[in-house]
Amino acid sequence: MTPDALSILQVTAPGRFGGRETVVADLSAELHERGHRVAVLAVLDEGTDAGTHPFVATLRRAGVEVRTAVLAPRAYGAEARAIREAVRDARCEVVHSHGYRTDVVAALTRAGSGTKLVSTAHGYTGGGWKNRLYERLQAAAWRRFGAVVAVSEPLVQELIRRGLDPRRVRLIPNAWRGGAGLIDRSEARARLGIDPEAKVVGWVGRLTREKGPDIALDAFARLQPGGEAPAQLHFVGDGRLRSELETQAAALGLTERVRWHGAIPDVARLYPAFDLLMLSSRTEGTPMVLFEAMASSVPIVATSVGGVPDVLGSRGGWSVPPGSPDALAGALADALASPVEARERAAQATIRLETRYAVGPWVDAHLALYREVRES
Repeated sequence: MTPDALSILQVTAPGRFGGRETVVADLSAELHERGHRVAVLAVLDEGTDAGTHPFVATLRRAGVEVRTAVLAPRAYGAEARAIREAVRDARCEVVHSHGYRTDVVAALTRAGSGTKLVSTAHGYTGGGWKNRLYERLQAAAWRRFGAVVAVSEPLVQELIRRGLDPRRVRLIPNAWRGGAGLIDRSEARARLGIDPEAKVVGWVGRLTREKGPDIALDAFARLQPGGEAPAQLHFVGDGRLRSELETQAAALGLTERVRWHGAIPDVARLYPAFDLLMLSSRTEGTPMVLFEAMASSVPIVATSVGGVPDVLGSRGGWSVPPGSPDALAGALADALASPVEARERAAQATIRLETRYAVGPWVDAHLALYREVRES
């Protein structure tokens, strides 16, 4: 470690894949490459094989120190002990937590410690009373944090509305670090079992309400089939709504036009298989799926939630109001019917990704924040 290097513990309860997981892995890898001491504590569900978990494997390939805590549900005391042990062993100056569960537990471990706390608010998922309770607990926990990072300007305003001191909120949008190299269109389609001549709309994410997969199906049902080979909708991802969505697709008469691929490792490499990416979310922070599509030069049709308008700009894709299948269907129809314009917008989006969302300034902003919090 260099004399000015920092010692940081990143804490999260990761799923197998997702935007938050990508952000934590990318930030940790970049900090490690710059010579800082960074460790990651991954809190995993009981029964998980830590050795084969994709998030853990990604970090270890990058040379990042990873600790795992495989815990039963609501084992908050054991989780707090795991955080304290990781802080002690790595002699951490800053703990950076991601997610309501780890934020709440990290706040409880701070008593009697000189370690400073930082959190990233990746976005709100909405949902029922349980999620709302967790969000209130998280907001209370943040009072013990030196700073909270918001990944979009609307999220900054939401955090302040929920009572967070504006002086503790920092806007640091996500960045694109890049990943494994893309594979060409024909190979990507072969891996997904897609006909080379098919017109394909891709959808990537968790099959949960906040991501709006039901809205995607409603919008797709409104598209006029047209021609001998109507467009197909391919879902990549999994989640608790899978069976409900399959029933919805059948009721809409879409069974033959919708494919379900489940979660796929390194899905970003497969984007060239798509003619369009559809993002139908009800709420977002700064969605990494947009960055993945932009890096692949795949045209985007998205709902204008969270950081989406800032990411796409005025010409980086098609943006429509959230919660409107009609508006989403209209944008999909326009994009499918205008391949030249779609390619032009995709090219603009790629330039925007490379110029506005580079990883270097993103890491610099985090390091500046860590030092500020450490000295506070």
